[in-house]
Amino acid sequence: MYKSLFFVLALWLSAACGAAAQTLSPLGVWTNADKKATFEIYKCGDKLCGKIVSLTVPNDPATGKPKLDTQNPDPKLRNRPRLGLPFMQGFSYEDDNKWDNGKIYDPESGKTYSCYMKMESANSMEVKGYIGFSLIGKSQTWTRVK
Repeated sequence: MYKSLFFVLALWLSAACGAAAQTLSPLGVWTNADKKATFEIYKCGDKLCGKIVSLTVPNDPATGKPKLDTQNPDPKLRNRPRLGLPFMQGFSYEDDNKWDNGKIYDPESGKTYSCYMKMESANSMEVKGYIGFSLIGKSQTWTRVK
């Protein structure tokens, strides 16, 4: 009797530990606190990338034409539309629901930052852009769009 009780307890503990170790996935569509846009996080090879999938204001108010990547430091890229723009790349899973070693591009400033994503829950993640060390930088909380 004790052997079967021990066996059941061991199975229960291994299932509980396995469930706790499961990784929350950032794949899907997200928005930030500003809600100016939505972003899709997707697989690109063995890494994760992101692109802009919608803009609250998709057209330039001055021209009425789609917003472009006008702040890009590369003049050849300044005519590409922001909608559909790949702006995150190179994220690899580190551990503890964190994807690191990525880059994030801000089309409003034309600057690129080192970046990590850390899942806080199934529908919330911290996205932090930084230069140099991740201790100094800017964090945003992104919310999953359903």
